Amino acid sequence: MPHTTLPYGSWPSPISASDIAGGSPRLDGARFVDGDAGAAEIWWGESVPAEKGRTAVMRRVGAAVETVLVAPWSARSRVHEYGGGAWTVTDDGVLLFVEASDQRVYRMSPGTQPEPLTPGGQGMSFGDLTWAAGADGSGVLWAVRETHGEERVPTRDIVTIPLDGSAAADAPAILTVVGGSDFVAYPTPRGDRLAWIAWNHPDMPWDASELHVGRIGADGRVAEHVVVAGGRTAEGPVSALQPEWTGDDELMFTADLPGGPGDGRWNLCWVRFEGLTATGPEALAPADADTGGPLWNLGARWYAPLDDGRVLAVRTQGSDDLVLLDPTCGAVDALETPLSGGVLVRDARGARVLLTGAGTQVPGGLWLLDVDARTIEAVRGGVASLPAEWLPRSQSLTFAGPYGDVHAFAYPPTNPEATGPEGELPPYLVLVHGGPTAHASGELSLAVAYFTSRGIGVLDVNYGGSTGYGREYRDRLRGRWGIVDVADTAAAARGLAASGLADPGRIAIKGGSAGGWTVLCAVADTDVFAAGISRYGVADLRRLAEDTHDFEARYLDGLVGPLPQAEPLYVSRSPLSRPETLRTPLLILQGSEDPVVPPSQSEALRDALARNGVPHAYILFDGESHGFRQASTLVRAFEAELAFLGSVLGFDTPGVPPLVLD
Repeated sequence: MPHTTLPYGSWPSPISASDIAGGSPRLDGARFVDGDAGAAEIWWGESVPAEKGRTAVMRRVGAAVETVLVAPWSARSRVHEYGGGAWTVTDDGVLLFVEASDQRVYRMSPGTQPEPLTPGGQGMSFGDLTWAAGADGSGVLWAVRETHGEERVPTRDIVTIPLDGSAAADAPAILTVVGGSDFVAYPTPRGDRLAWIAWNHPDMPWDASELHVGRIGADGRVAEHVVVAGGRTAEGPVSALQPEWTGDDELMFTADLPGGPGDGRWNLCWVRFEGLTATGPEALAPADADTGGPLWNLGARWYAPLDDGRVLAVRTQGSDDLVLLDPTCGAVDALETPLSGGVLVRDARGARVLLTGAGTQVPGGLWLLDVDARTIEAVRGGVASLPAEWLPRSQSLTFAGPYGDVHAFAYPPTNPEATGPEGELPPYLVLVHGGPTAHASGELSLAVAYFTSRGIGVLDVNYGGSTGYGREYRDRLRGRWGIVDVADTAAAARGLAASGLADPGRIAIKGGSAGGWTVLCAVADTDVFAAGISRYGVADLRRLAEDTHDFEARYLDGLVGPLPQAEPLYVSRSPLSRPETLRTPLLILQGSEDPVVPPSQSEALRDALARNGVPHAYILFDGESHGFRQASTLVRAFEAELAFLGSVLGFDTPGVPPLVLD
């Protein structure tokens, strides 16, 4: 097909903003469930942008897909603000879920109305729902409970919830099994033992978290317990995650233990018990890669023990690989799949495993992997809606930065019907992920192709502080948030331009939340970027420390420094403390109900830009929180971003409404 020569940024594209909103499903967990005929069904949670972003629970029965949890119900937890583990299923197919609107736990069979299991109006939220066999063989519903009372700081404990509905009007019927830590996760019972993960302020779970194992007494509570691994050790901080019993006296988990071949990487470990006396931990096939990640959402899993003793695990070094481990001999068998980014292991039965994730040539989806047959099929999503020639293939790049190597993935402009003018270099949009402990993996994304198909390249940067490269890379940011992330991102952008891939005068930067902070600091402190896009970005560190929720209340201790000692740093690094440095055009996108970065920060930023006479636009989305979910919001946000880039970088953007800059 002949190419039409058109300015970069103005290429005609079949990808619309509504395609992004309705594209790859946002998935939340998956389970195998025994169906009526004995065949295993597959259940999963899925965000529905067209229904105000609610999370439905779906199931596949044969070839048919049915909605189990219908509107207006929505399975979403608010524990730790970001939730996770908002639903599970009993052995006989009863759905147990946390309703988003009131945070109560409900039960329902398909085709019936939900019935409450926990009381309302008492400040309780639940997450990390876990259905497991009790000591007597019967099923028990476990959960992490967060209770907000008169004190500013909520309490958290691991509880069991009766299934007969008795606790719906009687809160004491919910049994506290163990508490005593600021945060708890992964309730993992086996017989009369319970394993769980705990951590305390000021640590985040990726800084230092402990693996606990306790004995459950006759009253159903933990009578005594020990710390098996993790936490603040003599050798250094250790993050322990995802305990899984592999036998009555064997427990597997993942931890970034110092020393050895897996130094500072989340690797699988084993401990063995006699009573509560543990032997170990013993590393299982250590590698210079991570089986683990930042625990922003409860219930995240990066490996699964199989029935025959083998273990399927994700290993991350920038991008993701899947390996099959044999603990008896230490053999490691790499599996070839199309997945390479954001891969989580959701459930396993026999040799079949449910995964979520994406790849360089497949969008995000829910996948069914047979580790023996070496087959994989997409259950939901996972199928590109356009021919491959429209979809950019990422290229892994490494740039030299002032603090060390900087990893990134570049997506070149890609359109089979258009080319740029001879001698002209394309504009580029640099993406800065949130967290700041998240990481980019180079996977296929319609949100990226939306820009590349129009002639705008995309560079996705894993600045120092990102996960996926080990603790040393992650800790590069400690005490230097707003310094290292900005320097690394600017170094990547300069390196891209120096390589002749991008027009150095037309590089823009975009990020959300913590990524939005880096955007604001980068446009204030460097001359690399011609425009910035901030989605609910942090603009004032002191306000963030004052306003944010408890999960992140002490996060800044590690990223910047503890208050009040480090207050001068909070002031000097915040863009709103030095508004005279804000001279770069900005687009600010904000949710009206954001509890993490309230609208007041974005509005103060808007006012500073107006006083400086800097071109800008501010859009407030009613009903949105920290992260956009509604289809109408996503459409308007992406169209506004494209129109903004065209206005500032100098190209027409046909097919999208113009954006008036103030």
